[in-house]
Amino acid sequence: MKELLLSTMFVLSSLAFAQPQAPNGGDAGQRSDRPTTEVLLRADAAGPEGRPSFDAARREERHRMAESQVAGRGITDEAVLEAMRAVPRHELVPPERRDRAYADTPLPIGHGQTISQPYIVAFMTEKLQLSPGDRVLEIGTGSGYQAAILGAMGVEVVSIEIIRPLAEQAARRLERLGYDNITVIHGDGYYGYEEFAPYDAIVVTAAAQHVPPPLIEQLKPGNRMVIPVGQAGWTQNLLLVTKTEDGRTRTRNLMSVAFVPLTGDRGGGPEDNPPGDRDRDR
Repeated sequence: MKELLLSTMFVLSSLAFAQPQAPNGGDAGQRSDRPTTEVLLRADAAGPEGRPSFDAARREERHRMAESQVAGRGITDEAVLEAMRAVPRHELVPPERRDRAYADTPLPIGHGQTISQPYIVAFMTEKLQLSPGDRVLEIGTGSGYQAAILGAMGVEVVSIEIIRPLAEQAARRLERLGYDNITVIHGDGYYGYEEFAPYDAIVVTAAAQHVPPPLIEQLKPGNRMVIPVGQAGWTQNLLLVTKTEDGRTRTRNLMSVAFVPLTGDRGGGPEDNPPGDRDRDR
């Protein structure tokens, strides 16, 4: 059984857990400047083995959402569409927002954050070009919905959230839904999570002022990152960053978006970047 570790009294460096050694064999966790992290939900199975099954509650709404908001706007990856049809989005929003869980809009989840618009979740996920068994790093767990979509596709998810109450809530929700292939971490996502690096893909769900170098370092050569970049309150660019086999990066602008800012000591704090709707495309 996976562990749900929600003690507010017992903050640990992530090295204190018996984590698997990073696939690159590195010992980067010994750096003295490494930010403190805490694992709140630990994956117990990898990839497809950890996918839950869901009941039929509000299934018709999910299917309508997937067809009208996602497929109807050009998403063709069948694995993404199937995950959108399957994951109970209403279980991943605050109770007072459940009546609008399948609306074509972001929804507030507290702490100045939002659950992303379904189309944006699907769009960003499709651009990662995932296969079952891939390992994906998500920066900004939020409600847990993006992680739930990824987990339903049979990938191993490592998700980091800097706002502790949101990280705790998401961990509880994903544990209750039966996910065994998602790890939720409370920490500063700017620095990624070296213990499980390198990653087959990285998705960032808040706007950074630049592409964080630690994330580039933790991305496998030949693979992709999707990240919004720009100042909050201004038009931002949703970027597709591809790391070449020789370690260089190629960047392509996918669309203009408006996300809340990536916070933390390097990401830019909310005092400098007032929050807005996390994912509304313009």
